[in-house]
Amino acid sequence: MKLTFTGLGFIGAIFVSAIYNSSVHAQVIPDHTLNTSVLQNGNNFTITDGNRVGNNLFHSFSQFSVPSNGSASFNNAVDIQNIFSRVTGGSVSNIDGLIQANGSANLFLLNPSGIIFGQNASLNIGGSFVGTTANSIKFADGTEFSAVNATTNPLLTMSVPVGLQMGTNSGNIQLQGKGHQLTGGTFTPVIRDNTQSTLEVNSGQAIALIGQNVTLSGGVLTAENGRIELGAVKAGTVNINDSSSEFQLDYANIESFGDIQLVNQSLVDASGLTSRGIQLQGNNISLKDGSAALIQTVGSQAPNSIRVRATGSLDLAGDVRTAPDVGIVTGVISSRLMTETLGKGKGADINVSAGDLLLNDGGILLARTYGFDSGGNINVNIARDIQINRVTPLNPIATSGIATPTFGSGQSGNINITASNLTITDGGLILSNNFGKGDSGNVNVNISRTIEIKGIYPITLAPANISSTVFGKGNGGSVNLKTSRLIVENNASVSTASLNSGAGGNLTINASESIELRNGGISAAAPILPTILRQAFGLPDRPSGNAGSVTINTPTLQIDNGGVVAVNNEGLGNGGILNINGNSLRLDNKGRLIANTASGEGGNINLNLKSDLILRNNSFISTEAKGTGNGGNLTINAPIILGLENSDIIANAVQGNGGNIDITTQGIIGLKFRDTLTPREDLTNDITASSQFNLNGTVEINNIGIDPNSGLVELPANITDPSQQIASGCSNNTGSSFVATGRGGIPQNPTQDLKSDRTWSDIRDIAAFQTTQPVQAQIPKSPETLVQATSWRRNTQGKIELVAAKSPPQMPPVLTCAAVVKN
Repeated sequence: MKLTFTGLGFIGAIFVSAIYNSSVHAQVIPDHTLNTSVLQNGNNFTITDGNRVGNNLFHSFSQFSVPSNGSASFNNAVDIQNIFSRVTGGSVSNIDGLIQANGSANLFLLNPSGIIFGQNASLNIGGSFVGTTANSIKFADGTEFSAVNATTNPLLTMSVPVGLQMGTNSGNIQLQGKGHQLTGGTFTPVIRDNTQSTLEVNSGQAIALIGQNVTLSGGVLTAENGRIELGAVKAGTVNINDSSSEFQLDYANIESFGDIQLVNQSLVDASGLTSRGIQLQGNNISLKDGSAALIQTVGSQAPNSIRVRATGSLDLAGDVRTAPDVGIVTGVISSRLMTETLGKGKGADINVSAGDLLLNDGGILLARTYGFDSGGNINVNIARDIQINRVTPLNPIATSGIATPTFGSGQSGNINITASNLTITDGGLILSNNFGKGDSGNVNVNISRTIEIKGIYPITLAPANISSTVFGKGNGGSVNLKTSRLIVENNASVSTASLNSGAGGNLTINASESIELRNGGISAAAPILPTILRQAFGLPDRPSGNAGSVTINTPTLQIDNGGVVAVNNEGLGNGGILNINGNSLRLDNKGRLIANTASGEGGNINLNLKSDLILRNNSFISTEAKGTGNGGNLTINAPIILGLENSDIIANAVQGNGGNIDITTQGIIGLKFRDTLTPREDLTNDITASSQFNLNGTVEINNIGIDPNSGLVELPANITDPSQQIASGCSNNTGSSFVATGRGGIPQNPTQDLKSDRTWSDIRDIAAFQTTQPVQAQIPKSPETLVQATSWRRNTQGKIELVAAKSPPQMPPVLTCAAVVKN
């Protein structure tokens, strides 16, 4: 599928067509505010006179457009240093022909209404060229040369320009062209010979295009050994820091930026023996359809850098291209920011700062060296997110990513990345590789929130990865990751590797929250690639370099679904050292820690955990040596170690001695020491340090157990206070009573039998339940005395009873209690 910009393209076509039609009548016309004269001969215009002040020459036009096959020639004195030309009539300048000047003068073209450079536009000037839609040019003495406040007798100056004053209604700049024809492969230098420039200046000079928005559609800017500036500014003053021909621009005082677009194989090229650099400054900056910014140097002098600053997003994307008219897909053009060094000098750096960075479908930041000195560094500072996605089916080698490879004797450049989030998917990469005698560079990634790396590209099986790999004879660089959370899944990896004679680099990961490996890998290894790849890269059948080391610091490390952390060596060298420090390490469903070797000494694994080590479902930890080397050593310090479902801890050897296993723990569950490793089908959980043909290693388990006295407190001799549990009884002569309701089966005296009742007994402190109940005072009557019966009578039942006078009433008891406590 071909990507097209239908909306912008259609509008742009109408706009350009309108300008071309109007240019038949709107040519190069002075506005008579200065002494500018114009002589016309067909489509050719000769500009004379003007106002000279010192080495500065000033011209003023109401219209300035150069038709196709036409020219505008400034006939200036050869000692003029700067030519300042303004357009005041309110029409866009359409340049589709030649602009030229005498001598080595710098040329400023100032038109606030806008400037369009067509496919046939060209420059023939001795100095630098500045095309801008600024309102005015500021000078060091405070004067301004304005295109919006033009006067008949403007105040002109011999001073140097120090700034471009952009207005809120400044126009845009467009550069049309046929696109670049750069050639060269993934592993070979870029060939620039066949590219036709749209605008080009002499060696060592500069081109600057400064407008509200800047668009290159197939346009090619070339400044051999020089400098190129593209700036998109909505309002404010752009400072000119260098009064020489370099014209280095400073945007420190700009608060609002416009957009920069490079599409349809546009190119910004400042290559040569050296380079004075490239700078792109705007809000949203995009390079698409194979567009590029390039610095290729062949000399010994250190060049300046490619610097891109986007307050919004920086977006690089390759595009599927089709042959004209027939619709045949011809390949993928990779959009890129790229530096190369082919000589004795250092490569140019790439410095990127943006709100977001998007690298898709072959979009790449690339700094490589074929020479004797080191390649350029890549420094990426992103406020929010970095997304690196996909390679494209028609050119699987054209991956998206950030890379600093070396193909010569010089060292690769370093990669330094800072962002909030980093996502790498489907074969995207960040790498510093060594294909020659030089060492690989270091990769430093500092992400405040989450790093997520996942997926492989199905055609090449290339995984998404962050790596530093030795393909040549140099040594590998280090990879350092710092983040809150790291996720590596679906065959993705973070690695250093040695595929040849050089030593692999070290890998350090600090994750303040967690690391999750789900069918993903973290390694510093020396693997053997498939035969077809070994032949393609000229690799030996077995690498001889040593594997690097891996250090992981994180509270929680989860390895499952075939995930692996490895410092193994499949070649002739030794395994590396794996250090894991944290709280919890859990391996599940074939999760692995490996420090195995094929011939050399087995690597060492050191686990220092504050909480637990759990192995489940065919997971294992191994420092096995399969050749003549000794098994590696394994040290584990964890309070709890659990091994279930056919999980093992191994330090075996074949011809060398078995390794040593030293475990310090409070308890091991499920795992058992065995003299030899049992077959996998036995479903046992083994700890072994054996050797098939030599001395077995040692297994030492320091079970610190649990202190039986820890956590105990001294119990009191008297559990309860009996004085508050035993009642003293009821006092006599108070009219109270005592009722025994049961003692839970205990007889009330030794002579009684046991009873089966289990009446609940309340042994609580009754003092807490004592209450005082008010009693109504009663005044008893005097008791009646007993008297002798004096007669008899028959009652209603017919019985005889003795009778006498009534006895006085008796006072009833006023309380019934279980006990009375005397004070």
